[in-house]
Amino acid sequence: MFARTALRATASPIARASAPAAASRFFSSSPARLVKIGELLPEGELLQEGSPGNKVDLRKEAESARNMLIIGVPAAFSPACSASHIPSYIQHPKTQEFDVKAVVSVNDAFVMKAWKENLDPAGESGIRFLADPSGSFTKALDLTFDSKAIFGNDRSKRYAMIVEDGKVTKIAVEPDNTGTAVSLADKVLG
Repeated sequence: MFARTALRATASPIARASAPAAASRFFSSSPARLVKIGELLPEGELLQEGSPGNKVDLRKEAESARNMLIIGVPAAFSPACSASHIPSYIQHPKTQEFDVKAVVSVNDAFVMKAWKENLDPAGESGIRFLADPSGSFTKALDLTFDSKAIFGNDRSKRYAMIVEDGKVTKIAVEPDNTGTAVSLADKVLG
């Protein structure tokens, strides 16, 4: 306590005044935004299915779908995504209850098509594999994270989202961005 008081007494008035301003540049009092319950999906043809020319607007699809399941993953073909996360939905019986079922990843359409052929070759799950090549859909949901050290660019946090009557009704986002503690099918669908 004495050292702190002595420091304040010897610091110039300018240094004392700028200390709180400097500290506020490193910290933010506002919470992470992330997509919220009750919000609509991002608008526009932000996603691609099968090829770059096949644009997808999930918000528009949500207008006519009773319910949707959207699963976000950091990367196609990555170990957790391929071995546990997406297979948990392919194998879960409640996945079939959704009008629209989609996996979204910040990858190109060709990679997502190949990944679908690898995980669900017969297409029996009905899960669509949608590319978000520029990350626009993911950014609009505020679900990106800096993964340059692993994947070379910003990627999607791992999540699972339920949309009913066009609005988000449930979202499970992994607290560490890539784990599988809260977003596996048994956690989200029961």
